[in-house]
Amino acid sequence: MAIQKPGIPKGTRDFSPTEMGRRNYLFDTIKSVFRRYGFAPLETPSMEHLSTLLGKYGEEGDKLLFKVLNSGNFLKEVGSSELLAASENGNPVAIGNKICEKGLRYDLTVPFARYVVQHRDELVFPFKRYQIQPVWRADRPQKGRYREFCQCDVDVVGSESLLHEAELIQIVQDVFAALKIRVVLKLNNRKILYGIAETIGHADKMTEITVAIDKLDKIGLEAVNEELAGRGLSAEAIGRLQPILQLSGNNREKVDAITRIIGDCSETGRKGIDEVTTLLDYLDAIEVALPVELDLSLARGLNYYTGAIFEVKALDFPIGSICGGGRYDNLTGIFGLPNTSGVGISFGADRIYDVLSGLNLFPEEAAESVRALFANFGGKEEIGAFRLLTDVRRAGVAADLYPEAAKMKKQFDYAQKRGIRYMVFVGETEMESRCATVKNLHTGEQHTVPFDETADFLNR
Repeated sequence: MAIQKPGIPKGTRDFSPTEMGRRNYLFDTIKSVFRRYGFAPLETPSMEHLSTLLGKYGEEGDKLLFKVLNSGNFLKEVGSSELLAASENGNPVAIGNKICEKGLRYDLTVPFARYVVQHRDELVFPFKRYQIQPVWRADRPQKGRYREFCQCDVDVVGSESLLHEAELIQIVQDVFAALKIRVVLKLNNRKILYGIAETIGHADKMTEITVAIDKLDKIGLEAVNEELAGRGLSAEAIGRLQPILQLSGNNREKVDAITRIIGDCSETGRKGIDEVTTLLDYLDAIEVALPVELDLSLARGLNYYTGAIFEVKALDFPIGSICGGGRYDNLTGIFGLPNTSGVGISFGADRIYDVLSGLNLFPEEAAESVRALFANFGGKEEIGAFRLLTDVRRAGVAADLYPEAAKMKKQFDYAQKRGIRYMVFVGETEMESRCATVKNLHTGEQHTVPFDETADFLNR
C-alpha cells in the first residue's frame, strides 16, 4: 500500500497540548461567568435533521450547511434525468436535499430551540442554558474564519423581559474583563430596522435591506447602496436611507434622531425604539462599564431575530465580530411551540482565541500540562522521588517523573521543551535531609523545600 500523505480538510485544525491548555482556560473562564448568572449546561447532537436546519438562517446561510449523505444507496430516489439537469444547470441543491436527510449544525441556537420544544414538558420556564460545542459552515476558509469552529452560547427562553438583554450585556462585560480584552458592544433592534423599511416605503423588502446594510462595515456605504439598488430599492428609498445609516452622536441622541425619522410611520419601529430606551435605562441603572454603541446599520443576517441584536468587536485587534446574538420570538413556533420568546448571545471561541494569542494575553500557566518534573537518579532515589511525586499529585499538583535514569542534561532538555516550570531533585542528600531541591526553570532560582511542604511550594 502506498504511503498516504497526512492532512486535514481546509478550514479545520488540530490542537496541540499547548493550544488545548489555552482553549480550556478560555472555556473555563467563559463557563465560570455563565454559571454565575444561573445558566445550566446542555449538549445536542452534531447532526440534526435537515428539515430542522433549513430555512432558519436565510438564503445565504442555507448555502453554507454541510449536508450528510444518506446511508446505503442514496441515489435510489434520484432519476438519471434529474442528475443530468442538476449537472447542466450547475444547481445541485435540489439533488442534495433528496439524497441528504441530515446536516451538521450551523449554530447552537436552532438545535436549542428544537430541544426546548421536544423536551418542553420536562423544563421549567424561563429556561436558562449554556452550551459549548463545535459548529460547521461550508464557508471559504480565511484568517479568522473556519469551517469547523466552537461556539459558546448562553440563552434564556420563555420570557419577554428585557432584563435578560441587560443580563447578557453584563455577561459580555464580565467575560471580556476576565480575559483582559477591550471590546465594544454594538446594539440595535430588528423592530427598528423594520420600522426603517416601512418609513422608506419598502416593508416588503425588510430581508433584502437588512442583508445589505449588515455589510456596511465590510464593504462600505457605496457598495451597500449598489447592492440595495440591485435588490430592487428605488433611488428615492435609498436616498431616504442615507441619513439613517450615517447617524452620529451618543446613544440617546441617536434614539432621539431615529424617533423623529420614523415618527408615526411605523408602530413596530416605535416599539423597537421603546425597547432600546428601556435597555439603555437598565444599563445606566446597573452602571455597566462596557462601551455600548447603538448602531442602526447593525442587522445580523440571521432571519430568526425579532428584537434586540448584539455584536461585539475587539478594540485592539483587527478581526471580525467575536460575539453576537439577539432576541428571537418565533423560533420555537417553527417546531410547534408558539408564543415562546428567547434571547441569547454566542461567544466565538476561535476568534477570541486568536485575539488572546495576538495580544499575548494568555496567562503563562494556561499552557501548562505539567507543573513539575521529578528528576530520576535511579535506584533508591527513584523510589524516593516516586513516593514524593505521589504525595504531590494527591495534593492536586500536575507533576511527572522522568521515566529513566538518563543523563541530567537530557532530563533538563525534556523539561524545558515541554515548558515545565519546576525541576524537583530527590537525590541521596535530599533523601537523608527529607528536603527536596526545587529549581524554577523559568527564573533559575533554586530552593530547599521540606518534603511535606513541596506540594504547597509547587502550587504557588
